[in-house]
Amino acid sequence: MDQHRTALVLFALAVVAVVVIASAVTVEKVNLRTASNDAPPYTTGLARPHQPLDRAPGEPLPTVGGPAGATRQRP
Repeated sequence: MDQHRTALVLFALAVVAVVVIASAVTVEKVNLRTASNDAPPYTTGLARPHQPLDRAPGEPLPTVGGPAGATRQRP
């Protein structure tokens, strides 16, 4: 029974050592900056707006180029 306890203690120590080392390496590589409203470097401003649609609101979608035999349109 003493051998099992020794093996268990050694295994527990190995797990603790691995967790501590992994935590130290992870914390070292994590960027701890806080969020801000400043623009990141080399950015020029807001994104461009989308182009207008080629159809009027309420006009059905065209079926040109759709799957073969698709004659029914979505409501």
